[in-house]
Amino acid sequence: MITNPKNFSLIGVAGYIAVRHVNAIKETGNRLVATLDKFDSVGFLDNYFPKADFFTEFERFDRHTEKLRRAGTKIDYVSICSPNYLHDSHIRFALRSNSDAICEKPLVLNPWNIDALSEIEKETGHKVNTILQLRLHPSIIALKKQIDGAPANKIYDVDLTYITSRGNWYDFSWKGDVHKSGGIATNIGIHFFDILTWIFGSVKENKLHVSQQNKTAGFLQLEKARVRWFLSLDYNDIPAEVKEKNQRTYRSIKVEGKEIEFSGGFANLHTLSYKSILKNRGFGLEDARTSVETVHHIRNATPIGLIGDFHPMCNNI
Repeated sequence: MITNPKNFSLIGVAGYIAVRHVNAIKETGNRLVATLDKFDSVGFLDNYFPKADFFTEFERFDRHTEKLRRAGTKIDYVSICSPNYLHDSHIRFALRSNSDAICEKPLVLNPWNIDALSEIEKETGHKVNTILQLRLHPSIIALKKQIDGAPANKIYDVDLTYITSRGNWYDFSWKGDVHKSGGIATNIGIHFFDILTWIFGSVKENKLHVSQQNKTAGFLQLEKARVRWFLSLDYNDIPAEVKEKNQRTYRSIKVEGKEIEFSGGFANLHTLSYKSILKNRGFGLEDARTSVETVHHIRNATPIGLIGDFHPMCNNI
């Protein structure tokens, strides 16, 4: 039993990923006291925190936060699950409201936003935590230990494939707007770029082969790996054997041709992330920098076409 539970508020509570944050707050024995979203389909809160206050307007949420503070109810953490382009603003709100921030991926869209947030951390004395939950996955941890223990001059061949089918709604939502989501590499790929650079080292070369509305592919030369990557929202790219199982998502990381099995083990990663944050061992601004820089480069690069070492899936385009 938690003897001194922390108070949380949550921005973007109607979003897909928010339930994992709400569940993590519940499972770590803490309290969700205030929530915000422009959409009001948030009935799931009844199963977790039915007494949490809910607002559809930021101005009223801001005023309520200030009212709680003046009444002696401090918001210890603001969890941020809002659309990607709003993360920077909502993190600033959290820090200036005398709270720490816990932000979903991508932390921000541009590398220079990290520099500005670092200054606000220093000014306020509060911390920005980012959710990089794949670093907590047992298979990914095991792979990192394997690579760390290998000869320093070993360069690995790695193929990353992630296909997560999306329907027609996607292009009409904020996720389909590159200015709001950051594009496919940012929206669905940033966690994978994070773990690859975490495991295999910094980026030496970053090439973009394909950039389409629903798929993108390229090549990364890392310190310890040559990475061919392919990301797609197109159901047609799903391998036949996966379709036969009525599955709409396919993820694969192959190292030297060997599949890294990490299809399971995702269920509790947000809770593990929150446990680390509550022990002051969460991932911060600098942990997120390399992946933000990587996807920013991809977003602004000009595709070179199918030249050089490109992902095999590109042959099907």
